[in-house]
Amino acid sequence: MAGEREGDGKRGDRVSPICRALRRAIIEQALKPGTKLPEDALGERFGVSRTIARHALGQLAAEGLVELRRNRIAVVATPSWQEARDAFDVRVELERLVVRQLAGQLSKAQIAALHSHVDAEEAAHGGPNPISIRLATEFHILLAEMTQSPILIRYVGEISYRCCLTLSLFSRPHSSECAVNEHREIIRALEEGNAEHAITLMQHHIEAVADRALLQSGKARDLDIMDILAPYAEDSRRVAAG
Repeated sequence: MAGEREGDGKRGDRVSPICRALRRAIIEQALKPGTKLPEDALGERFGVSRTIARHALGQLAAEGLVELRRNRIAVVATPSWQEARDAFDVRVELERLVVRQLAGQLSKAQIAALHSHVDAEEAAHGGPNPISIRLATEFHILLAEMTQSPILIRYVGEISYRCCLTLSLFSRPHSSECAVNEHREIIRALEEGNAEHAITLMQHHIEAVADRALLQSGKARDLDIMDILAPYAEDSRRVAAG
């Protein structure tokens, strides 16, 4: 049993960087909806076995970013509008729980970390839309991680990435300026310990994000997945190297 646990830990260490790289590539639209994700190509690009690549795809499928089809074919997911609306409704309720737990409980270091992340969002203003969307989403995941609740961390992460994928496919431009201002207000309410105000701000923020979204239809282009993932794999190696 100890050997199994150690093996699972090592596997997780190798799966996480691949998930992180693929997640970014999908959200930033380098990988379009419907793009096939062959296990052998992923394994070759990231220098891992097909088994490790399969586990990474399974994790992304749980997050709603990948669809697993028959014969072990995995493709980038294409969420429907109704799925998106349902995801945002669930997300509102989860994030109400997050801010209720955090109000008045954050350390100075945590407040500084939140402001630092929003600074990165602000710096990305005017750049590629999907990158701003990803950074805005990661702000909410950072909040969930600060609760230290495994349940909230897991489900906020999964639902946030589902919403993030949907937003990255929508035609109406993401207002990074709005996100930055709203995130600053939420941090301020949490720092002041005003739980009800933080909950109200968070609910209005998530609903405004959903309302700004307009679904855009389009066909995925036939691109070379090895070339697409090259910079993401390189980033993953740099992170692993420390």
